[in-house]
Amino acid sequence: MHDAVPTGLTLAWNDAETDHTAGPSTATSGHASLADLAEGFSPDRPEPPPPVPELSALLISLLKGVVEREDDERLWTGLLRLQAQVREQAAVLLLDLVLDEAEGYAFLKSRPEAEAAESATRLPRLIVRRPLSYPVSLMLALLRKRLAEFDAGGGDTRLVLSRDEIAELMRVFLPDGSNEARLIDQVDATIAKVVDLGFLRRLKPTAGSSAQDGGRYEVRRILKAFVDAQWLADFDARLEQYRHALAGAPQAKEAPDG
Repeated sequence: MHDAVPTGLTLAWNDAETDHTAGPSTATSGHASLADLAEGFSPDRPEPPPPVPELSALLISLLKGVVEREDDERLWTGLLRLQAQVREQAAVLLLDLVLDEAEGYAFLKSRPEAEAAESATRLPRLIVRRPLSYPVSLMLALLRKRLAEFDAGGGDTRLVLSRDEIAELMRVFLPDGSNEARLIDQVDATIAKVVDLGFLRRLKPTAGSSAQDGGRYEVRRILKAFVDAQWLADFDARLEQYRHALAGAPQAKEAPDG
């Protein structure tokens, strides 16, 4: 006669009175075996990490920088589905979600009222502004205009330029008589800064290319959000200002005679 099993827990096991021809005993429907219980309550088994809420992952990614469809299709799909909740949560931080579904990018920007707040009540900025040098501003303007011309042609959706092509865009607006080696060095340094800003993406070298080629770069479409149509309307005047500023910079450093 077996000891009674406490009510509420039903176990199955083999003993001398069990029909061994049926094979190892298993738990009846809805009940666990001793092995299952021992496995489930093992103190050595680490608990699985809790799943990261999708909304939290989206907000963290946006606070880090730009979210682009081609970089993470799954994240982008989640953003489209939860954009109302993202906007609501971002508003708590005085941020607006800028989302361009056609171009495939999204980012956060400070609200105008947060910019206009009195200094005594102004909260710390989450989205940091960085001043741009003349060469960087000039390159962004030229790339934006080149992107507009490229889109007007109705061809591919990806604008890819070589280092030499970017240098040619810059050459017209640099001081006359610029040393070629110095020009290339300046272009390379400026390209590196624009890559860091996220407006250019360096592509992997192709077969047969060398280090002297300077590489190929994709102009990222997020540039359209930062250099808008109104800015392009004044493009010629702005470039003229850039050229005068660059041409006058070396002269300002010259020491007076005597």
